[in-house]
Amino acid sequence: MAGIVTELLDILDLEPLAPDLYRGESLQTGWFRVFGGQVVAQALVAASRTVPETRPPHSLHAYFLLGGDPKAPIDYAVERIRDGRSFATRRVVAHQHGRAIFAMSVSYHDAETGASHQAAMPDVAPPEEVPEAPAATAEAARSGLAIPAPVLSYFGRRRPIELRPVEIERYLRRAPREPRFHVWMRAVDRLPDDPAIHRAVLAYASDMTLLDATLIPHGQTVFDPEIQSASLDHALWFHRPFRADDWLLYAQDSPSADGARGFARGQIFTRDGTLVASVAQEGMIRPRRAEA
Repeated sequence: MAGIVTELLDILDLEPLAPDLYRGESLQTGWFRVFGGQVVAQALVAASRTVPETRPPHSLHAYFLLGGDPKAPIDYAVERIRDGRSFATRRVVAHQHGRAIFAMSVSYHDAETGASHQAAMPDVAPPEEVPEAPAATAEAARSGLAIPAPVLSYFGRRRPIELRPVEIERYLRRAPREPRFHVWMRAVDRLPDDPAIHRAVLAYASDMTLLDATLIPHGQTVFDPEIQSASLDHALWFHRPFRADDWLLYAQDSPSADGARGFARGQIFTRDGTLVASVAQEGMIRPRRAEA
């Protein structure tokens, strides 16, 4: 396997330093801080190293405390909170430069049978009918629409996850809309068959575009220079098996924004309509203060 997906798998293969202590490196994306989804994914890998593979994670709840330095390693310390008959709980704290930058709790559950239902997948165009983001933005540029440079840069960037926004036009015309956004996504290369890898890759991808949904009703995006944005927390629930290298629909909405914070939710479906994960996140969407 070649390219950026190999790089992602490499940084997810954490280095053991001591019992329940692991070290991770960052993808060198050119960002001035570490991508939050990377820290979530690496923390999940660290916690899962301390739990039997027969007991998979079903939920995680995380807080971003400080922006990470992409040029320095991140150490993940795992605390074994509880090992019960059916459930286990782990707490992970990520440290960098002697400071805690991230904290997360993860719950694990033995497979059981029980009642089953799910929400219906939204009716959107299939991924084959949604152009790749770089092609869509280039076509819009040819038609005379002014596309902000940060949008072009973001969707044109080399990354391990392919993104196909269904409503790409929201980036092309600044106008308030209903706070709903749909993105098809998948790893750009085939992944190993290990379900733990697919969960980690989905955790990585789940932080992409979600906070941006909180600005849709205001005709803005996180790419606007007048907006200062940052994820504050992140929660992810795994419902059913999936492959992160097959197309997944990330259906996002934002029920509330207030006090310079926005709240967004996401549901992740396979292309056949199976709900495999749910996500929730609050983030800062502060008007950028003018420099004195």
